[in-house]
Amino acid sequence: MEKEKEQQQKEPAQQWANPTPAGLVALAVACFGFFALLTKRVEPSAMPLLGCFLLGGFIIQVIVALIDLKSKNLAGGNTFLYFSAFFMLVSGLEMFFKYNGISAGTPLDGRIDGWVWLALAAVVLLWTPAFFKSPAILFMIVVVLNVATISITLADLKVFNPDISNVLSHVAGWALLTCGVMGIYLSAALVVNGTYGKNILPNPKPFYKEKK
Repeated sequence: MEKEKEQQQKEPAQQWANPTPAGLVALAVACFGFFALLTKRVEPSAMPLLGCFLLGGFIIQVIVALIDLKSKNLAGGNTFLYFSAFFMLVSGLEMFFKYNGISAGTPLDGRIDGWVWLALAAVVLLWTPAFFKSPAILFMIVVVLNVATISITLADLKVFNPDISNVLSHVAGWALLTCGVMGIYLSAALVVNGTYGKNILPNPKPFYKEKK
C-alpha cells in the first residue's frame, strides 16, 4: 500500500484537455442565430427557438469557464464565465419574455438592454488587450465582437431614429456572423491540430511576441 501511495504521488496529475473549442462552437451558434434575428432573416416567432440554443450554449460555456479557471487561464476563463451568464443564459431567457410580450401586445421596454449592454460592451473593449497574447484568430474575434456589442448597445438604447437603429442592428448582425465563422474555424484548428500534434489547419501565432 505504501509503495502504491508513493507511486501515485510521483505521477503528475492528469490534466484536462483544452475546452476552448466547445466554447467557440457555442459562441458560433449564438452568433449565427443573432445574425439571422438582427438582419430580419427570420420572424420574431423564432425568438423562443433561439432562446433554447442559447440556454444550451450556457451549459457549455460555464463548463469551459470553470475548466479554464482551474487551468489558470485568467482572460479566457473569466470571459467564458460572464459570456455564459449574460450572453447565453440571460439572452436566452429574454427571448421567451420578449416574445411573450410581443404576442400579448405589450412589448417590453428594451432600452434596459441597452444600458446593460453598455456595461458589457465596455468590459469587452477594456479586456481586448488581454487577448493580444492569444492566437491571432481569437484576438480578431474579440476585436470584431467589439463592433457587435457597441452596435447592439446603441441600437437598444434607441438614441437614434429607427432607420439608424436598423442599420446598427445589421452592422451588429454581420459582425456577429464574422465572429461565428472565425470561431468555427478556430475550434476546428484547435481540435484537428491538437489531435494530430501538428499544424494541419493554419492557426496564426499571437501578434504579441515575448521579448527574449
